[in-house]
Amino acid sequence: MTNQEIFELMARFDASTITSFKLTTKDTTLELGKGVAAPAAAPVLSAAPAPSPAAAPAQPEGLCITAPLVGTFYAASAPDAEPFVKAGDHVKKGQTVCLMEAMKMMNEVQAPCDCVIEAVLQEDGALVSFGDPLIRYREG
Repeated sequence: MTNQEIFELMARFDASTITSFKLTTKDTTLELGKGVAAPAAAPVLSAAPAPSPAAAPAQPEGLCITAPLVGTFYAASAPDAEPFVKAGDHVKKGQTVCLMEAMKMMNEVQAPCDCVIEAVLQEDGALVSFGDPLIRYREG
């Protein structure tokens, strides 16, 4: 089982409603668990209006490279280094466009095709969830 597969499993587990999960393969055992909160007191209803659906953050238009795991987004290899990509850059398939850190492990995120970077959608050092858009691009 690769680290990438483990991180994806962890992200899906975190987003689910299940509280425990155990997977055993020939050479690996992975056990995940969530703490169950004590039952809360009855909720207090307030007169404040519910947020409108328009208040939700808009998804970017176009093709996006998304977070392959839950972790920290890094646009460059070091704080003082140039970012891997900037808007307007032409990149080749497989070229590293950013890094994701999870559990003290750095993972390269690569371009899915030859493309032009339109925008970097996350701030350097931002915490992102599985599937969050990181970089918007167009094929070319």
